[in-house]
Amino acid sequence: MTLQETLGQQVKAAVRQHFGAEIETVEFQATRKEFAGDITVVVFPMLRVVKGNPAQIGEQIGLFLKQEMDLITDYNVVKGFLNLEINDRYYLDFFSKIQDDPQFAFLKPSENNKAVMVEYSSPNTNKPLHLGHVRNNLLGYSVAEIIKASGKKVYKTQIINDRGIHICKSMLAWQRFGNGETPASTNLKGDKLVGNYYVKFDQEYKKEIKHLIAEGKTEEEAKKEAPILLEAQQMLQQWEAGDTEVVALWNTMNTWVYDGFDVTYKNLGVDFDQLYYESQTYLLGKEFVAEGLQKGVFFQKEDGSVWCDLTEDGLDEKIVLRSDGTAVYMTQDIGTAIQRVKDFPDVGGMVYTVGNEQEYHFQVLFLIIKKLGFDWADNLFHLSYGMVDLPSGKMKSREGTVVDADDLIDEMTQTAAEISEELGKLDGYSSEEKKELYKTIGLGALKYYILKVDPKKRILFDPKESIDFQGNTGPFIQYTYARIQSILRKAEDAKEVNFSTLELHEKERELIKQLELFPEVIQNAAEHHSPALVANYTYDLVKGFNSFYQNVSILGADDDNEKAFRTQLARLVANTIKNAFGLLGIEVPERM
Repeated sequence: MTLQETLGQQVKAAVRQHFGAEIETVEFQATRKEFAGDITVVVFPMLRVVKGNPAQIGEQIGLFLKQEMDLITDYNVVKGFLNLEINDRYYLDFFSKIQDDPQFAFLKPSENNKAVMVEYSSPNTNKPLHLGHVRNNLLGYSVAEIIKASGKKVYKTQIINDRGIHICKSMLAWQRFGNGETPASTNLKGDKLVGNYYVKFDQEYKKEIKHLIAEGKTEEEAKKEAPILLEAQQMLQQWEAGDTEVVALWNTMNTWVYDGFDVTYKNLGVDFDQLYYESQTYLLGKEFVAEGLQKGVFFQKEDGSVWCDLTEDGLDEKIVLRSDGTAVYMTQDIGTAIQRVKDFPDVGGMVYTVGNEQEYHFQVLFLIIKKLGFDWADNLFHLSYGMVDLPSGKMKSREGTVVDADDLIDEMTQTAAEISEELGKLDGYSSEEKKELYKTIGLGALKYYILKVDPKKRILFDPKESIDFQGNTGPFIQYTYARIQSILRKAEDAKEVNFSTLELHEKERELIKQLELFPEVIQNAAEHHSPALVANYTYDLVKGFNSFYQNVSILGADDDNEKAFRTQLARLVANTIKNAFGLLGIEVPERM
């Protein structure tokens, strides 16, 4: 039972005894630094059932707690806030329980819990991954790891958009202008080679539009009648009809792209348990439209198209089947969600990591699935996130102005190298060790900078600002971890601590209080799908350790027992930093 749960029971008992009332919940918060105390009971919410002056109510509850609970050493009341001072014994007992358990905050998956499927990345196979995909992948992977740490089974998945007119544009451009070149012959990653032809298509398309306009066509007519576009549309029809040559080219070029994606995913440190392909899912969902028509979930218009009327739910009418019987994206997404639960019967919820421009789409999707009668629809969540901007401005894929994910990773590594060399922090490292460390620092900076921000917020990403060895950055936290490892290497073999003789220094108490928060942070981050909670917790823990390090001698402690305790406290802080950063997909270096 946590401290808050234990205190909550006693606060309820105090209210019952003194005021003859029942309160459902007790609100706690951290005690403000200007007041004595470790945890604060907020009295104001109790005024709904308890009449009286909040300060007097707090005084009576505080006196009750001090009399009934050994762990309360003192209390004070500031207006409607009851500040409680906790006995050192409580913190030492907590520390003794967790000191040999480096993963004390992680819950093992329960067999009774339904699994969660987390979808992220979901790229198109006509171009490389870019900066937007980087935020998507980092968020999705981290949320999956956090949910797993909270005690649920997790499946990581993506749906690869491997069909459609945009894929045919790259294929046609390669056919016309590629002269048979391959990733091997050009020494280019496959996704980059194919992406070049997507850009090439757009360039040729614009030339044809300009030419048609010069011949007297309107811009709208020119855009529709450009020969290269008509040919791409024909290629899509051939693909859908199973044309042998078109399908063979499609397979070849997609294989190039998948090989390229795999390299990027490995460099980013993300992985997947299951892959879905739009070429295999785009026909899914029609059977559920037919079923929904019979149930009255959908209705048919005169032209034969099928719709769902969501006006009573505050939305609008949404098409789920065209008049010619072909599916729309909504139909496909309905079918894919249901297929996933068929494939993984233990899945009881899904998280879709998709940009905030698709918020309405997911509102509609979740509501339709619920109307179709699937109980797991209540556990569908759109992990909506904002755009990532660079100081240089907005990106456009078809014009070739995107910030390529591979290039960004290389730039981060190079920036980490330049800053580290300037600071002179890596004396005595071999060139290979430096290379590996630069990558760890650069990627750590990138991931932390993106994940410390609430997913819903738009980010202006500045590579140089992210690689700073001071402040709320990845490298600052990595450096603190490496500092602790240096201390531990100098320490003698750990001796067993005699907790009964210890008196905690204020900085030791603060550090243990921070450690105690970690399990709750994981649960909150899982519930709110927010890696930012883990990132900023880690920064606060590191600040707490650095304050402890500056005020309390670890290796120069007055006696061996104190020295052993502080060494073990430092070790547990390091383990917690490593575990927290692991949830963010960030590595920590042993030396720095």
